[in-house]
Amino acid sequence: MTHSILKTTFLAAAMALAAQASFAQVKVALDSPPDLEGSGSYVWAHTFAEHLKANGMEAEEYQRGALGGDDELFDQTSQGLLEVSMSPLGIVGSIDDTIYGLRLPYFFKDMEEVDHAMIDGGMLEVINAATTKEGVRVLAVDTVGQASGIFNTKKAVKSVSDMAGLRMRALDESQIELYKSWGADGTIVSWAEVPNALQTGVADGYLNPNFVPLLFGHTDFLKHYTDAAVTPSLRIAIASEDWYQGLSDAERATVDGAVSAANAANRAWLGTQDGVMDKLRAAGVEIQILDEAARAEFRDASASAYESGLLTKEQIAAWEVAKGN
Repeated sequence: MTHSILKTTFLAAAMALAAQASFAQVKVALDSPPDLEGSGSYVWAHTFAEHLKANGMEAEEYQRGALGGDDELFDQTSQGLLEVSMSPLGIVGSIDDTIYGLRLPYFFKDMEEVDHAMIDGGMLEVINAATTKEGVRVLAVDTVGQASGIFNTKKAVKSVSDMAGLRMRALDESQIELYKSWGADGTIVSWAEVPNALQTGVADGYLNPNFVPLLFGHTDFLKHYTDAAVTPSLRIAIASEDWYQGLSDAERATVDGAVSAANAANRAWLGTQDGVMDKLRAAGVEIQILDEAARAEFRDASASAYESGLLTKEQIAAWEVAKGN
């Protein structure tokens, strides 16, 4: 009995010390290689960490995968074991699907509209009203590149009809539905398995911003890119709500300042990405720039995604109001 009490006391003390340690140093889990030129996500994370350090808060970046996959990072963040994680939108979609408004095809014309909807339109507050109850705060939405386009290993895609016969890597069922609306098939593949899937024919391509094959070394097998500009290319920075609320007023102000600095650096970085197309061509990727008629065809075909059940009509209407349309 005494041994059990002592063991419990020891564990409680150890957890308290761990909590103090986590407050002393902010761990930032990366989701991309540490490339300030090629990764907008890393620009955000690095700027955030450097701002903390410049203002008296210790911070350390952890390489992609060092602390686990996206699901593990989400669990650690919700439990207060990890302070900040660069993560996919869908990771908080399991708590509240409102965030999926950011993935509606051809809904936002640029990052200015995204920022307006999230901040001025109040959608960040709406999202956090749900996620913070589960221990996770969305600090920011960060852009990882120009609007997403279509990569594939097989053929040039110049119109919706060219999507026939392609099986595309999907993030989830909602993206599979989008591919179906274009006449293609989809299969869910984890990011770690994407290179093997593309090389073996399990998947023929993916929907991503134009820099992705360059950053992750996929240009050896992805030889066709269509600049379809389907959605803004976004990730999110999430934080432990327990950690955030446990900060002093001064520390929280520093963290909020770091978010603002990271957002500004991330948006400035986006303006430097016009040269990515030339890099793709140099890597042997054939590029298709859609004319207005072809783009309209993709936009019209994507309309069914608004009725797929990903979001309710009320949620879509809320996003419409938030972005100012």
